[in-house]
Amino acid sequence: MRTVDEKDGKVSPFISGIMLAAGASTRMGRPKQLLPIGGRPLLQHVLDEAVASSLDEIVVVLGHRAQDIKKAIELPPGRSVRMVVNPNYAGGQSTSLRLGLRSTDPRAVGVGVLLGDQLHVTARLIDRLAAVFLASGSPVVRPVYSGTCSRPVPGHPVFLARRIWPEVEKVDGDQGARSLLSDHPKWVVEIPVESDPPVDVDTWDDYQRAVYAEPAIGRGREIGRAAGG
Repeated sequence: MRTVDEKDGKVSPFISGIMLAAGASTRMGRPKQLLPIGGRPLLQHVLDEAVASSLDEIVVVLGHRAQDIKKAIELPPGRSVRMVVNPNYAGGQSTSLRLGLRSTDPRAVGVGVLLGDQLHVTARLIDRLAAVFLASGSPVVRPVYSGTCSRPVPGHPVFLARRIWPEVEKVDGDQGARSLLSDHPKWVVEIPVESDPPVDVDTWDDYQRAVYAEPAIGRGREIGRAAGG
């Protein structure tokens, strides 16, 4: 949420969050947003961490089975969280990102883009990246996970400054802004995170591993601290 600097009374810049959760879960064979983990839908876990962060608003972009997901997800009182529906979700992730950008508050100087099926992105990590984004003035800030990977892996959440949104909106297909960032490496500030990349729940095996790790999910903020997030 927005904060006031105690020294000069200035209001901190407004940052929106966009949560992409519109996919049809074709590899899973059922809406993965609704898969139960620890008694709550998968999407609820991801949303709760975003709500606990300093993001000023969160726009959740739905698509496939949108009405069922709306009924299952609890929106927190006193926080600006809105759900929008992408009727063109079959056109790929870029269509949801485009809708999310167009649905944000006009005061937003940038957005943090999160994936609705990605567990273990903690509020602490979101805030760490947001702070670097504001301090650096860079068009893009993203984490790079090291952990047990053979090489560093770029991941989410990705923060995008408003001034590059027109370029982001030109991207097509199912890759989000990935190709754009590859074409403009000088835009990107990468923040090392000494942990494995967040879990993507794309398949039934992914889900089983997430269920097995459920106690750790419940301690998301503590995991973020231990990982340096």
